[in-house]
Amino acid sequence: MSTHAKRERLLLADLLEAEGPEAPTLCEGWRTRDLAAHVVVRERRADAAGGLVIKQLAGRLERVQTEFAAKPYEELIQLIRTGPPRFSPFSLKQIDEASNAVEFYIHTEDVRRARPDWVPRELDPVFADALWSNLERTARLIGRKAPVGLVLRRPDGRTAVAHRGTPVVTVTGEPSELLLFAYGRQGAAEVDLDGDKSAIAALQETKQLGL
Repeated sequence: MSTHAKRERLLLADLLEAEGPEAPTLCEGWRTRDLAAHVVVRERRADAAGGLVIKQLAGRLERVQTEFAAKPYEELIQLIRTGPPRFSPFSLKQIDEASNAVEFYIHTEDVRRARPDWVPRELDPVFADALWSNLERTARLIGRKAPVGLVLRRPDGRTAVAHRGTPVVTVTGEPSELLLFAYGRQGAAEVDLDGDKSAIAALQETKQLGL
């Protein structure tokens, strides 16, 4: 596994273990047990994980994820730590880095930022740039259902257009914060928003961001 993905995987596993199975998360309706089950199913049950993007398979995904959530919590944590099986696409280095570094960073923050005393992590510049590169590649996909035009901007002025349209809202922040905002964690992301007030309100309230 690549450096960023491996580090974020272990951070997530350690955090889930420390918080226990019933801690809150930013994922609506999920406790830490449910989040752990999601991570395991995504990597280990391709027959069910398709439900993340294919509506017709959503029922199967829910059933399989419920089955995994019923397993001993310690077993789920260990499965996350050990990583995907060899036959999983996520065992390939390039796919692991492209998908899991972002996935695990977001889910780590889902747990961290559900606590009242959270503070932002200080990320090294290399990892921040990696998150930005991923965001640049996927911005149009994750912002395709935005209710208004959406531009993501780093403090240094670099931008990514997530959705074309008017009125336009420009969201400014560090790559990690922009990533959380673009994946539907608007209320937990430390960003500045510039644009029409009604457009900003619509963007903050929408549940249509992300995959």
